[in-house]
Amino acid sequence: MKEAYKSGFATLVGRPNVGKSTLMNRLIGQKIAITSPKPQTTRNRIQTVYTCKEGQIVFLDTPGIHKAKNKLGEYMVNVAERTFREVDVVLWLVEPTVFVGAGERHIGEQLQKGNVPVILVINKVDQVKKEELYGVIDVYRKLMDFAEVVPVSALKGENTDTLIKQIFKYLPYGPQFYDEDTVTDQPMRQIVAELIREKALKCLDEEIPHGIAVSIDRMTERKGGGLVDIDATIICEKDSHKGIIIGKQGVMLKKIGSAARYEVERLLEAKANLQLWVKVKKDWRDSDYLIKNFGYDKTDLEG
Repeated sequence: MKEAYKSGFATLVGRPNVGKSTLMNRLIGQKIAITSPKPQTTRNRIQTVYTCKEGQIVFLDTPGIHKAKNKLGEYMVNVAERTFREVDVVLWLVEPTVFVGAGERHIGEQLQKGNVPVILVINKVDQVKKEELYGVIDVYRKLMDFAEVVPVSALKGENTDTLIKQIFKYLPYGPQFYDEDTVTDQPMRQIVAELIREKALKCLDEEIPHGIAVSIDRMTERKGGGLVDIDATIICEKDSHKGIIIGKQGVMLKKIGSAARYEVERLLEAKANLQLWVKVKKDWRDSDYLIKNFGYDKTDLEG
């Protein structure tokens, strides 16, 4: 073991859409978590790894905490709340506003139950004047005691170095968990599925996205390398949604496919022959079997 080497687990929590996935991608320096302006984008805990000479941080990015409306929602909340108890430090990501809503108060209550140090990370500071941050810090300090308060801009990368230093303060000394070149423990198929889902979220109307999942039916590299064949299915809940996803003469599906192909090729560092299909599975978000089928863990539904 390297002398004075630190390693441990950190999690990002916060309401949907505060920038957790954007921040994690920024810290890791690579796109792993999908980002979208629509809430509930992240469904699984995504484990990513930051390695430097001081040590290694394993990040768990959780789904945003919100009031559950169906089994998938319950699963997402269970995963997020359980993660609080499994890490060395929690990063609570909030927006730079003095209004603290019910969602934030709920997260504060959950965090107070644990005895894990909490770093308050105020994101999107590029959108406000510096002096406005004092009011934000005051309001949150009334909710609970924080180990540290760090203002950042995930989008512009402001102050993220400081955040890394503060995280290391709370990690134990220990061995490296992953090789230096590891950035995630997610299977490549799952990341590809998530990238396709991200592009679908960006291209489609508001009412559809929560009801879509993506399954990878086939992903094979051709002999000689350099080209990967991928067959993927976008699953939706209604026949009317299927028509919208495909679009007139397949225009929307082509748009999703070409946007996804660009990202997938960057990820795989190879050309991708991506074929997309659309299937209707009614109410899949309330079906234990289908939720598991699309890569979610049944035990988390019951937690």
